[in-house]
Order: sequence, then C-alpha cells, then structure tokens
Amino acid sequence: MSTSGALFQGQTPLAVRMRPTSLDEVAGQQHVLRPGSPLVALADPGRQTTGAVSVILWGPPGTGKTTLAQAIARSSGRRFVELSAITAGVKDVREVMQEALNQRDLYGASTILFLDEIHRFTKAQQDALLPGVENGWVVLIAATTENPSFSIISPLLSRSLLLTLKPLGDDDLGMLVDRAVSDPRGLAGHVVLAPDARDALVRLASGDARRALTALEAAAAMTAGEGDDEDSPPTVTAEVIAQAVDRALLRYDRQGDEHYDVISAFIKSIRGSDPDASLHYLARMIEAGEDPRFIARRLVISASEDIGLADPQALTIAVAAADAVAFIGMPEGRIPLAEATVYLATTAKSNAAYLGINAAIADVRAGGFGRVPVHLRDAHYAGAKRLGHGKGYVYPHDTEVGIATQQYLPDELRGRRYYDPTSHGRERDVATRLEKIRRILDGE
Repeated sequence: MSTSGALFQGQTPLAVRMRPTSLDEVAGQQHVLRPGSPLVALADPGRQTTGAVSVILWGPPGTGKTTLAQAIARSSGRRFVELSAITAGVKDVREVMQEALNQRDLYGASTILFLDEIHRFTKAQQDALLPGVENGWVVLIAATTENPSFSIISPLLSRSLLLTLKPLGDDDLGMLVDRAVSDPRGLAGHVVLAPDARDALVRLASGDARRALTALEAAAAMTAGEGDDEDSPPTVTAEVIAQAVDRALLRYDRQGDEHYDVISAFIKSIRGSDPDASLHYLARMIEAGEDPRFIARRLVISASEDIGLADPQALTIAVAAADAVAFIGMPEGRIPLAEATVYLATTAKSNAAYLGINAAIADVRAGGFGRVPVHLRDAHYAGAKRLGHGKGYVYPHDTEVGIATQQYLPDELRGRRYYDPTSHGRERDVATRLEKIRRILDGE
C-alpha cells in the first residue's frame, strides 16, 4: 500500500489532529485573543489561582470553541475535563464538581470543565453547575451555537464572561488548509492542493474550519495511491473536491441562532417584496433540512400579517401550500412552497389588520373594554328580556343598505378606531367602502 493510502487508514479525523496546542496556533478570533484578554490570562500557567473567570463561548460551528478550551488547558497546565450536554446528566456534573474540589484541596490543581453544547442542558442540569462555578471549584468553559440569552439560565450567565466567536475569514481558512496539507500531524505533504481546489475549500467552508478540513481529508483520500512515488504526490483539484463533497453544506443549525437569522431574513424579504432574496432564503432552509411545515406556517403568518386585505387571496395560497406540503411531502413540496413565496413577495402589502388586532388587544389588557351595549347582549335565554337584553337592536338586513345606524363598541370605547386600511391593492376598495360604512354607523 502506498504511503498516501496508508495515511487514511484508522486515523483520527484530520480536524482533530490539527487542533492547536497553544493559543498562538489558533486561527482567527483575534478579537478575543488580544494580549491581556481573559482567554489569554486563563492560558497563563502563572495565573492558576488568579484571573480564573468562567467563560461561555458563543459562535457558529467550526469557529474554534473546543480548540480554544483545549489550548487554554494545555498552556495553563490545568486539568481538563470534557462533558457533552448530549450524554451528560446532573449526576455526571456533580461527580466532576466533587473531583475538582478534591483535586484543588488535596493537590492544589485547578480544573477546566469544558461543556460542549450547553444549550442542550435543562435548567436543572445548568443549576448543578452553579456551586462549582460560584465557588471556583472549576473554571467552566462552555460552548454553544445558540444565543445564550435564550438557552442559558440567568444565574449562570451572570457568573460567566460571554465571548462571541466569529466565522473564520478566507485568509484564516486558507492558512488552516495549507497547514493541514504540509503539517506532519495532517497530510504531511502526501498530496498537492491545486489553487482552484484551495479556493473551493475556502468557499465551501463558509467560515467553518471543521468543514474545510473534513472536505480536504475526504478529497485527499480519493486521490490515495494515484501518485507514482513520494516525489510526485497526487494533486487534489477542484473536481476532486466537488466529487468528495456532494454540495455546499450550508452553515445552518436548525436549533441555533442561524435558524432564527435565516427565517427572519426570509420573512423580511417577503415583506420587502424581493422574490429573489425570498427564494434564496427558502432554498437555504430546504437544503439545510428545515421542517417544511415550519416554513409553511411562517408563510401563512406572513400572508395574514404583512399582506392582509391588500390581497386576501394570499392567505388562501399560503394555506394551500401548507396543505400541499403535508399531502405530497418533500422534495416536491419545495414547488408549492416556492409558488407561495413568490406570490407573497410580489403582491400588495398591508399590515392594517395586524396593527388593528394589536391595538385592540392593548386596550383590553389596559382595562379598556367596558360592558357590552345592552342592545347587543344575548336575548335568547329565559329572563333576558326582563333585563332589557337585545332591546333596541336593529337587524341590519332589514335596512335598505344592509347597515344599521347603531353603536357596537362599549360606551368607554365609542369612536375608537382600530382598523385603518391602506391604499394598497384591494384594500384601496375596502378603505372607500369602510368610509361609507362608518358614516352610516355614526348616523351621518
């Protein structure tokens, strides 16, 4: 077997082998690695008992959260204990805390507890971390791809320093790829990376170092054995990259912050009447494996909130798309979703009904509701007439125009206007008709 072929047999993944052993090797994230920063202080072996602050690292996948934790532990000489929120329970956390306390009291050893995916911990599990963090038994370095404000309990947030990591830039990714090709821990020069392949890896990674190195490893494995000898190693081309990676896997965590960002951009693009941007974000959600029922629900909401009576047909189309997706499933469900998306993006817009119900709810919550006028009250039960219920009510169908001059709002809200139609689309006709209706209701 060739040397390059043996390189890929039984190996630890390339992304793991290439993890830095010190903060000096970390690519990117210089905004949190400036001299004197909390992370740099944590990595200082001379400051094991001072400046030890727990940290929450928030950022997209592949930005170096695990890497930073391991590099800090190695550089500082602290014990390193890693737990995954997927598999660890309250008992595991308490055992780590007790052992860390013993290590501190018996041997003077400081412990770093790295907790990956802390957003998956329940409140009870996060509560179990508090004694160790508060009393300094451990230095917690927690990683999350979700917004900590939504996923981490306030007491833990208040006792930790929140640092936001950024997707890696193209230069950082290129440097990591080059290092992985030449470094003895990586591919050790057993392949040559063509410039177009390097560009493709950087582009496909979308700021994610792990994705870049995983794709590189898969592509290099495909070329194993192609070179004649060590003096002419095989070349990884853009074509090989394309074969190794079926498609550009989007950075999109269905449970994380990116989930909310993409759906927000989708709805705002529809509201902004940009069908091209709307289809782009729809495609990103579909390719990321988003639940099509979730997308359909958002379309129904958009049709009601942002379009309303400017085009009542929009709600019908959105509901039909939701029914179609449930009926035919995916991938064909993308077609009715796209049709509804384009229709909603290109039709007239009005949020008058949305604003109207919000204003009405605000009045009710503020106590502005009053008694139902007597003539509108239910008069169908025994004793209702004795109370005067229904007395004076005018049946609109008995009038010439089908509208009766009478009061419908409680006395306290008489004259209050909640619905203010726009001049957009069909709502222009509604506005004209409503003006006449209101004049009749008011007896003008």
